[in-house]
Amino acid sequence: MADTSNIKEHMNVIGADGVHLGTVDHVDGDRIKLTKTDSPATKDGKGAKHHYIPAGLIAEVEGDNVRLTATAQNAQDMFETSE
Repeated sequence: MADTSNIKEHMNVIGADGVHLGTVDHVDGDRIKLTKTDSPATKDGKGAKHHYIPAGLIAEVEGDNVRLTATAQNAQDMFETSE
């Protein structure tokens, strides 16, 4: 698993394809919790949710960016959600 100690709140999470996936809320164990602000409202019109991505997808942490080994779409397909 990648070293998550350098990941800080408000860092950008970017897929291997350079597409912005989200913004770090915090590290939660072996997952990165993304802020709700990057999450669209659900189909039923309710509010956005927190999403989690596995820390195993981290390729590198550089500056204010967390770059993933997966494309943004592939990482999004692996989202776990929370209220």
